[in-house]
Amino acid sequence: MTAQSAAGSEQRLALGAGAGCYVIWGFMPLLFQFIARHGGGPWEILAQRTVWAIPPAALFVVLANQQSQFLAVLRQPKVLGLLAISACLITLNWVLYITAVNTGRVLETSLGYFITPLFNIASGALLFRERMDGSAKVAIGLAAAGIALQTAAIGQLPIISIVLALSFSTYGLVRKQVAADAQTGLLIECLMLGACGLAYVLWLERSGGGHFLSDAGVAAAFVFAGVLTAVPLMMFSWSARRIPLSAIGFLQFITPTITFFMGVLQGEPFTWLRGMSFVFIWIGVGVFLWGAWRRSRLAAAAVQSAA
Repeated sequence: MTAQSAAGSEQRLALGAGAGCYVIWGFMPLLFQFIARHGGGPWEILAQRTVWAIPPAALFVVLANQQSQFLAVLRQPKVLGLLAISACLITLNWVLYITAVNTGRVLETSLGYFITPLFNIASGALLFRERMDGSAKVAIGLAAAGIALQTAAIGQLPIISIVLALSFSTYGLVRKQVAADAQTGLLIECLMLGACGLAYVLWLERSGGGHFLSDAGVAAAFVFAGVLTAVPLMMFSWSARRIPLSAIGFLQFITPTITFFMGVLQGEPFTWLRGMSFVFIWIGVGVFLWGAWRRSRLAAAAVQSAA
């Protein structure tokens, strides 16, 4: 196998891993809904999820040979402080997401993750003075129109969608400031959250309100949820270093597309006005992706010209 064909094979594998992680995230509501039907509440699901994410997260640190980096981060209060903030942000995101999908509001989570990349653009412009081109401005304007229509359709501001987008985009901004690889950062976040999660789980089981010891199927689902917390993140981290950012831009819309159809098939209210709100969001997404593709083409042409 030539070096060129080997590189092409690795890129195809990375593209598959990237798509795979978004597919997993897209179907995770079904797992949370299964646990909820058997009595598990959002906080118990979150606590169990963080506890059972620790073993695979630790395994990934060992496989990446980052034990020394992990120990070094433990001696850096500033990095630990940033990871504590990111852990709080992802906790907010996770518990709100679990609550939403278990209370018949899957469509609102779909909207939230459709607009997250557009929130990232706006955050970059506001916080880091990044320049927005015309396509980015149009995309954000269309997203704002979509949110306004969603507000009219459901009779109130789509708080769940907005908070999901804000918390996840802010989480990404904080993690960008962390001087540690994804595996190390994830393990430390899981340890921080898992300590509180374990205490809550033990209290629940002791008080008779837990579901881990009472139902083998639910116990397996809790463990599976933990594994599915760590594994897709590592798949994403591995693939993101091997495929273009423009490809990541396309792949990230797999998850909300899956949850959109899931919400519709599960019979959530879907009026024509709500449908129009998603049409505006999808057009905004299309403009965003077209702009990203055009920028990547221009950058590739500039590199080729310089070479």
